[in-house]
Amino acid sequence: MHEEKRKLPLHFYQSEDVISIAKSLLGKQISTNINGNVTAGIIVETEAYMGITDKASHAYNGRFTNRTKTMFEDGGITYVYLCYGIHSLLNVITGPKDTPHAVLIRAIEPTTGIDIMLQRRNMTVLKSNITKGPGALSQALGVDRDINAMDLNGDIIWIEDVSYPLNKKQIVACPRIGIDYAGEDALLPWRFYIRDNIYVSRPVKGL
Repeated sequence: MHEEKRKLPLHFYQSEDVISIAKSLLGKQISTNINGNVTAGIIVETEAYMGITDKASHAYNGRFTNRTKTMFEDGGITYVYLCYGIHSLLNVITGPKDTPHAVLIRAIEPTTGIDIMLQRRNMTVLKSNITKGPGALSQALGVDRDINAMDLNGDIIWIEDVSYPLNKKQIVACPRIGIDYAGEDALLPWRFYIRDNIYVSRPVKGL
């Protein structure tokens, strides 16, 4: 049974500094309990999205729709959306209410329930692509649209502070992926990952 006290407190998510949160989530463990099946992994790659001013954000210019309304809630809940009509992508909503910042979880290193993850990913042997990339990790964790707007302090999905060794020199900052439509904002170094971790979706050579 997980320890309640290890879950990240809500105030962790409600800072206005989404960049800092995106970096701080590296090395934390994200867990799900779907129908009694617990799976978990260490977060090794994230991307920050700075709400209203960020051309790559769903909430750019204050866009408020049925899909994005979750982003305008208090930080500390999930935001799950469908990409290309296939992949459920898992985001963490941050900041105070009406500040629609989000952190996309891009890759995790599996730690718990690996046999369940393998079944969900239709794999028989553990390889790094089991949770490499946001669509893959969501499938492995059993995350779909039903998980949207869920409390990250609840019992279905949560993030814990664990003893994962990590120092600042291991954190790589580089441009985000797949957002060419965002113009100059596509160049912002708001993707963060743990250097040399085999589960990172797309390492940058030379960094």
